[in-house]
Amino acid sequence: MSRGAALTPVSAAPAGLPGAAPAASILHQPTAVWAVAFACVIAFMGIGLVDPILPAIAADLAATPTETEMLFTSYLLVTGIAMFFTSWLSSRIGAKRTLLIGLALIVVFALAAGLSQDVESIIGFRAGWGLGNALLISTALATIVGAAAGGTSSAIILYEAALGLGIAIGPLLGGLLGSISWRGPFFGSATLMAVGFIAIVVLLKTDGPKPVPTRVSAPFRALARPGLGVLAAAALFYNIGFFVLLAYTPFALVPLGLGSAVSLGLVFFGWGLSLAVTSVWLAPLLTRRMRRSRVLWLVLPLLALDLAAAGLFVGSAVGLVGCVIVGGLLLGVLNTVLTESVMEATDLPRSVASSSYSGVRFLGGAIAPPAATVLAGQFGSATPFYAAAASVLVALLVIVLGRSHLARADGAVEDSLEEAEAIALGDS
Repeated sequence: MSRGAALTPVSAAPAGLPGAAPAASILHQPTAVWAVAFACVIAFMGIGLVDPILPAIAADLAATPTETEMLFTSYLLVTGIAMFFTSWLSSRIGAKRTLLIGLALIVVFALAAGLSQDVESIIGFRAGWGLGNALLISTALATIVGAAAGGTSSAIILYEAALGLGIAIGPLLGGLLGSISWRGPFFGSATLMAVGFIAIVVLLKTDGPKPVPTRVSAPFRALARPGLGVLAAAALFYNIGFFVLLAYTPFALVPLGLGSAVSLGLVFFGWGLSLAVTSVWLAPLLTRRMRRSRVLWLVLPLLALDLAAAGLFVGSAVGLVGCVIVGGLLLGVLNTVLTESVMEATDLPRSVASSSYSGVRFLGGAIAPPAATVLAGQFGSATPFYAAAASVLVALLVIVLGRSHLARADGAVEDSLEEAEAIALGDS
């Protein structure tokens, strides 16, 4: 049996197959899991925190939209690159120390960003923030999956719920604090990260069994595994669509009368809340009825249509906000199903699979924000949404063409092993 299969009873059908046994409630978790999940919520708040204040930063610091979008790019680029090395570090110093270093870096660089006097400084400090985020996010996912009750699927739903809640609260908090000053969200994030640091110190008592040190090349070599390579490539193009919707839309909403920090915060609070709801409830419902790859085949085209619709309704505040909310619903399903697929796609240690996949995924997100504003400046405000829709269709094409390598991610490998065991028992 694989590492993932070992987390569920042998008699249960694998997640993603019809007839799968329901997982234990995600609410019944060890205290340490809740501490890490809380830190994840705060970390993911950092992604959307600057969303409502992008126009304010551009205005107050005399920055162009493309320069302002680099706040996302520097953050995501460093996060993506650092992700490849987090498993190497955490396997040597332990998950708890890695999480604490990540939280401490975020506190320091968030404070520095809030004290900055020009956009170039904020871009640089957001890069340092991204380093801390990489250490936290990748290690947190592996920690939650390893310690949570209810198996891999329940753990990932909890992780994605933390992602959705963080992404929902981030813009709302950013909007409320940003209505006072664009510096407010940075100081607020640093304060919350300090609380998360204390929570990890107090509640995460141990790292668990001492991990086997991984080689620094392990996440890069992991991409040679066909299943993981296919999912990472799809996630790269999918994340372009994700971050066009998140990072470019605030600039598209400004001409429609929704440019204030509070207005943008409320819009993206609704987006993040939609993402959280479908992560927790709709994604498990779909994966109990069909294979994970089939869910991706179904939802990725819907996301592409939603992004194309955003391009069509770019002149309508109601239409564009509606597309943002629908996009959140679809993204919640996709985030959960892709993460579950990655965790089950290979027999690699979870920290290595998480580092490898997340590194590629965040690099896709780093490309999107400045590319979107450049396209908008050259070809019109609707163009970034059409480009994002095309990118999501490329992700779909990667999944379809690579379907033969996703049997394990779908649970088919474990299913065959269990059937063979049953036959062997019947013959004995």
